[in-house]
Amino acid sequence: MEVIWDADSQIETWQEVTLVYNAALKQINTKLEILNDEFQHVHQYNPIEHIKSRIKTPESIVKKLKRHGYESNIENMVKYVNDIAGIRVICSFTSDIYRIAEMIRLQNDIRVIAVKDYIRNPKKSGYKSYHMLVTVPVFLSDRTVEAKVEIQIRTVAMDFWASLEHKINYKFEGNAPEHVKSELIECAEMVSKLDDRMQQLNEEIKAHGNVI
Repeated sequence: MEVIWDADSQIETWQEVTLVYNAALKQINTKLEILNDEFQHVHQYNPIEHIKSRIKTPESIVKKLKRHGYESNIENMVKYVNDIAGIRVICSFTSDIYRIAEMIRLQNDIRVIAVKDYIRNPKKSGYKSYHMLVTVPVFLSDRTVEAKVEIQIRTVAMDFWASLEHKINYKFEGNAPEHVKSELIECAEMVSKLDDRMQQLNEEIKAHGNVI
């Protein structure tokens, strides 16, 4: 993913990192809640089930920098780590994912830097999700900082699978036995089929004038 670094918006301490990225998360959270409320008002339907957000821990950031050969300092954190601030948006149906992504894309003050569509192009592990790297302006008292936020959009079923995969990778430190990896791939295929069937069921219900 492309890296964005504005030399005029330098963040000098970890306290500022936390301040700025927490503010960015609040802004995008609020935007998503408003969009969800508006969708309910217009279409009597909420595409968003729930939203999770987090700031990456300093330990995780340092590990990531070291893994890519960068010195551990604040400048490199902001410049090279794209997921310091992360938001996960959980939907009921696959169609909701692209609907939400488009709503985010149309926000005037959000700039989409990169997109990774792991739904149409899943990872070899079976992982599916829609990733957007965006920047949002954070207005401080003396300057404006363009903060990067990674947005992951996925269905409930995709999120359940990804949570299990994360736990397994943590347990085996990224080197799970082959039979476990094969089971995960099979489960990913089951999740995909479940999402497709639920989508078809919802479309059938919508055709009769109701929405789940």
